[in-house]
Amino acid sequence: MMETAVTSAKPRIVVVDDDAMFRESLGLNLGESGFDVVEFPGGRPCLDYFSGGSSADAILLDWRMPGLDGLAVLKQLRERGVRVPVIFLTVLSDDIYEEAALRFGAVDFIEKSRSLAIILQRLRLITEGAKQNTPTPSPGAGSSVRRGKLELRTDIARAFYADKPVDLTMTEVNIVCALAAAIDADVSYRQIYDLARGADFIAGQGDEGYRVNVRSFIKRIRQKFRAVDAEFDGIANYPGFGYRWVDPS
Repeated sequence: MMETAVTSAKPRIVVVDDDAMFRESLGLNLGESGFDVVEFPGGRPCLDYFSGGSSADAILLDWRMPGLDGLAVLKQLRERGVRVPVIFLTVLSDDIYEEAALRFGAVDFIEKSRSLAIILQRLRLITEGAKQNTPTPSPGAGSSVRRGKLELRTDIARAFYADKPVDLTMTEVNIVCALAAAIDADVSYRQIYDLARGADFIAGQGDEGYRVNVRSFIKRIRQKFRAVDAEFDGIANYPGFGYRWVDPS
């Protein structure tokens, strides 16, 4: 019988991959690391699992699978209102794939060649570290932070611009919080990257590789604000260093 709720005290991770050996190996390692693991060989049974009312704390999703590929699975999950954080595991390393994953709401994109430690780090940041990465309002500020047309509800990780909701992920809310909190100051590429990936996370493209990832995040955030206000120009780039929040004049 299919379980309809997360009843285990352990964080539950759904692993979706058509490679049975990889799936079994990863599942065993995750189980030994303190996670409750549910495995599926493809996208259809994963969608059925969530449609049946079951839940999870995170999804590790393969990109290339027969039938429904990982991106199609992610799109259908979001269309059905399933907001469980998704991490793509893939052999595809081009920026275009990472940008596509982020565009449809994935929180991370990890090459399968990366070590288990990297996967565990990301899962722990999601299942244990979300509170740690969420900016804390200053004393007396309550759970709402305002700056110009921007309102951030840190209690529910939501953003509003000109009183309209902006469909940001939790990671994107954290980035906007950091930018808005830096009054008349820039936030570096590295600081933004650490918010998204976790402090000291090692970028996969050399010492400066994280800049590509940060640009992808900022691009997506700008697009989401412009979907609400076509004239939005609130995130300015300081070339070679980072970004800052700019209030409209």
